[in-house]
Amino acid sequence: MIPLGYFLGFGVLLFALGLYGVLTQRSAIRMVMAIELMLNAANINFLAFTRYLYPDDPRGAIWAIFVMTVAAAEVAVGLAVILVLSRRRQTIDVDAAEEMKH
Repeated sequence: MIPLGYFLGFGVLLFALGLYGVLTQRSAIRMVMAIELMLNAANINFLAFTRYLYPDDPRGAIWAIFVMTVAAAEVAVGLAVILVLSRRRQTIDVDAAEEMKH
């Protein structure tokens, strides 16, 4: 069995990579992908804790599937907003979205 620390370390690494992507990228699509990395890191940690604390309980996997479903809906809405931004401004730069307020 793989130790819990390996899963937690991988989750932290994945979350840090997603956070770096959100803070440094200006492209809306890259930012959405970075947010997805962060959500998947949280899922990995959640599943690892559930597996090690309650090995026979499927509720952890059910919650992870629920989180992935919500993330898919979030991506659909986010991509729709990005599509409108790209059609109106011919760019997917998030700084151009600031101009849409006026």
